[in-house]
Amino acid sequence: MLLNKLIEGIYTKPLPGTFQDFEVLTVSCDSREQQKDGLFVALPGSKFNGADFIKDAIAQGAKIIVQQNGPPLKSFGDDICILEEEDPKYFLHAVGQRFYGDPSHKIKSIGVTGTNGKTTITYLIESIIHAAMRRCGVIGTVNYRIGEKILPSKNTTPGFLDNQRYLAQLVALGVDYCVMEASSHALDQRRLDGIHFSAGIFTNLTQDHLDYHKDMENYFEAKSRLFRGLHSSAAAIINVDDEYGQRLLPLTNSKVITYAIDGAADVGAKNIEYHLGGSRFEIVFSQGRIKIHTRFIGRHNIYNILAAFAWGLSQGLNPERIRQGIENLTHVPGRLEPVENDKGFFIFIDYAHTEDGLVNVLKALRAVRPEKIILVFGCGGDRDRTKRPKMGRAACELADYSIVTTDNSRSEDPQAIIDEVIVGFTKKNYETCVDRKEAISRALKLAQKDQIVLIAGKGHEDYQVFKDRTIVFNEREIVKECLQ
Repeated sequence: MLLNKLIEGIYTKPLPGTFQDFEVLTVSCDSREQQKDGLFVALPGSKFNGADFIKDAIAQGAKIIVQQNGPPLKSFGDDICILEEEDPKYFLHAVGQRFYGDPSHKIKSIGVTGTNGKTTITYLIESIIHAAMRRCGVIGTVNYRIGEKILPSKNTTPGFLDNQRYLAQLVALGVDYCVMEASSHALDQRRLDGIHFSAGIFTNLTQDHLDYHKDMENYFEAKSRLFRGLHSSAAAIINVDDEYGQRLLPLTNSKVITYAIDGAADVGAKNIEYHLGGSRFEIVFSQGRIKIHTRFIGRHNIYNILAAFAWGLSQGLNPERIRQGIENLTHVPGRLEPVENDKGFFIFIDYAHTEDGLVNVLKALRAVRPEKIILVFGCGGDRDRTKRPKMGRAACELADYSIVTTDNSRSEDPQAIIDEVIVGFTKKNYETCVDRKEAISRALKLAQKDQIVLIAGKGHEDYQVFKDRTIVFNEREIVKECLQ
């Protein structure tokens, strides 16, 4: 796109004559990216200042540099154009949308937010869309699925430009929908600005990320941004069994569809039966009832299914097609994911890394009345420390025996994290083991027929992060190795 067309109405100062008809091939705010004949926006930040990386961006091929008003840059030669902007982030958002053709107006984007359940709901919606014979892209915690390409996930929600780029790629492929996990960090940092969501889904809000948000009110405020920004023609799918879901209702001007198990709602669940092979229940909605038989276990997954079903109704999909899509999905990576074995006991891997997440999966397994639950879990380093004893208390109350170990300790001492977790135990139904692989091996040796081993905290992740290194750590493979 020609530079003068790209910045028309966004940048009001005159351009150097030689750059009036310059063809911009890339737009970036990351100096590490290849950007031949590109426009680089140097964003100011709390940890890094993009202006410090301008030289690197030029080395990668950038020809147009946008920086915040300030001291003049040293000259980089006549072939480099310097533009000064008071608000580089605003400039980036406006130019990025235009460069990628405002793609969210050409594809139906669905934002899923809340503390727990986001990933499972994106998988359920993807399966429903496929059952309806449509195409879908997914941007989330496990990976980014763009057409036939599966890209590793760096963050639950990518940066602003990456979102625009991925949506543009899906539009070019003729994809009908994109379902996205909307993290509180991304909403707070405006990474989802410029996306015209056709629907927003709220799951629940429980304590997490308070190292970033400081308190639950700030956390809720970040989540609510998705719903405050929905157009009146969009759908808001809200869990009204959750008190924060109730608070969302008056904050959106969109078309609201509520779901619940306990309270009155547009979409509900009745006659729920849990067993180790899955769950059976009826979905009750305005058009009647429909029976669901799913491989997913637990009350929290009933909520996830209700959310996906409500979304399908909001799109006018046939309820039988929605049911088919739900039942076609047999598992989600790292979400109560079973590991087959011939030892006579049951093994599950789950991503539960918050108190509420751990309570949900333990209650789900308790509901099938196992002989015993042996839990392996830890807490991440450089994250909200106040949840550590709370997770210990949840494990003490809901698991029969726990092995408290290391998660991603990052810059912290793993043993110090464990010491903070075990404060929550009020009885000696636990042991500690710093080495996570040894902890898993120990749990598998303790397990007997008809008992359950739950390995919680890392789920789909195939790595472990320490202060000085990141190692390969695939728990499915480790379980198989230990069983041998």
